[in-house]
Amino acid sequence: MSGERPLEVTIDDRAIEHLLAFTAEQGMHDLLMVSDENTYAALGARVEAALSEAGRDLISVIHTGEEVVADARYIFHTLLAADPKPRTYIAVGSGTVTDITRFVSHRTHSSFISMPTAPSVDGFASIGAPLIIDGVKETVICHAPIAIFADINTLANAPQALIAAGLGDMLGKYTSIADWRLGRLFWGEPYDEEIAQRTLAAVQLCVDNVDAIGADEPEGIRKLLEGLIESGYCMLDFGSSRPASGAEHHYSHLWEMKLLREGRPAILHGAKVGVATVLVAGLYDRIRAMSRNEAADLMEASDWSNADVEMTRIRTAYGDQAEDVMAAHQRFLNLTPEESDAIKRQILAHWDEVQEIAAHVPPPDVVADYLRRAGGPTTVAELGLSDEEQALAEQSGHYLRDRFTVRKLARALDI
Repeated sequence: MSGERPLEVTIDDRAIEHLLAFTAEQGMHDLLMVSDENTYAALGARVEAALSEAGRDLISVIHTGEEVVADARYIFHTLLAADPKPRTYIAVGSGTVTDITRFVSHRTHSSFISMPTAPSVDGFASIGAPLIIDGVKETVICHAPIAIFADINTLANAPQALIAAGLGDMLGKYTSIADWRLGRLFWGEPYDEEIAQRTLAAVQLCVDNVDAIGADEPEGIRKLLEGLIESGYCMLDFGSSRPASGAEHHYSHLWEMKLLREGRPAILHGAKVGVATVLVAGLYDRIRAMSRNEAADLMEASDWSNADVEMTRIRTAYGDQAEDVMAAHQRFLNLTPEESDAIKRQILAHWDEVQEIAAHVPPPDVVADYLRRAGGPTTVAELGLSDEEQALAEQSGHYLRDRFTVRKLARALDI
């Protein structure tokens, strides 16, 4: 499954001009713009004024509240503002606003245009909308925007935390690609080497410009957004989030769900992913240094196939959401001892390949250095999370997806 790429993508200082020209060429007179209070101030007010001056029929939805999240409440309020008239949606914002707009436009059989206000996530060009559904983070397949018009000055003047979050989201591709390769080896997951290489090239583009990104230089910011958009294209072309989301995203999702459940302030997605990437890179570092004999000894003592142990961990980590998590994790929970032993034999048979995969993940101190140079956090403490919350993500984040990641490998190794 794949989706259609945007018809037009621009990153310059004429985003509103491009929007006006594109909507005129496409005969788009009736529009609905979605923003929040911050993104409306950053760009939305100017977009609204330009469209109104051009005589367009525009509904403007400005979400309010300290934390706007892609959940039922904000989705409903977006739908509530719409009228029966067919309209093209415009998302003026970063990840959350785009995800709300992507979902609502898809479900109302409408197209949407993305106008990013910060280079903070890789979801602008993708088909997936990560939503909070009954407290669980789930990616719902929708559609890509028909156009992306990015204002470089707005992006470069975004808060540094948002820019660093974008780099964090990109650095996560180092571990997501490694996890994807493990999934192909041991779980029969669909895989595409060309897309994997494209994703890694997009990461390299950002790493090569990390100091310019940290200094908010327009050219560095442009490269960061180009990398984020290319990562979105990779998901779009492959038809799922596998090229861009592995164990590091599972840590992030668990933390996000826990914060929401406890009524605590949200933490930027890319900031969580960046810190999680440091942790997951550390796990790959351990595996890279492990011999086949050491792996065999560890797996001999592992109780990985014990479903009761697994379900106890899920209930401890997810509370009221545990049943939903277990329902999505049945393939692993139903592994028989024989199937578990077969996977362990596969791991040992492919240990050289496992170490080769691990060797392509930068050491954790290198990942942390990139984050630091962009002004982002590098530890769970800097995120405002505890050591216990780090351990919880490491032990139980992998239950959120039916994928074989390095955390599944670590579970088989009992490390």
